[in-house]
Amino acid sequence: MQPAALEGAVIRGSDIEASQSPFGGLKWLANQYTVQGVEQTFGVVFINPGQHNPLHYHPNCEELLYVLSGECDHRLNDAVIRLGPGDLIHVPRGVHHNATCTSWEPLRVIVSFSSADRQSVMLEGDRTY
Repeated sequence: MQPAALEGAVIRGSDIEASQSPFGGLKWLANQYTVQGVEQTFGVVFINPGQHNPLHYHPNCEELLYVLSGECDHRLNDAVIRLGPGDLIHVPRGVHHNATCTSWEPLRVIVSFSSADRQSVMLEGDRTY
């Protein structure tokens, strides 16, 4: 039995269902729906080679993305920044952004948001991301 202070402290990735989309997939490990009382959103995303997630922005939080593997061109408003393994990018609240996988292997990224209630406004394509 776990001590009371540790109850709910471990989220098993195998217990969380991944969402599939036309560009790849994502798994939200911590947010307002998965962890009671959490104050941020944390997840893992993959984007298949040659694919991109929809252009979007977050009106209520900033985002940090850390590249585990693969490469991408990450659009931040009108700028495009090449990212690879070990790179981290900060996306301020309200900045239009998306990533296009430019490597032969899928882009794998850890994402973190400063709110457990991450809101996204889609500017193109799939409105369910």
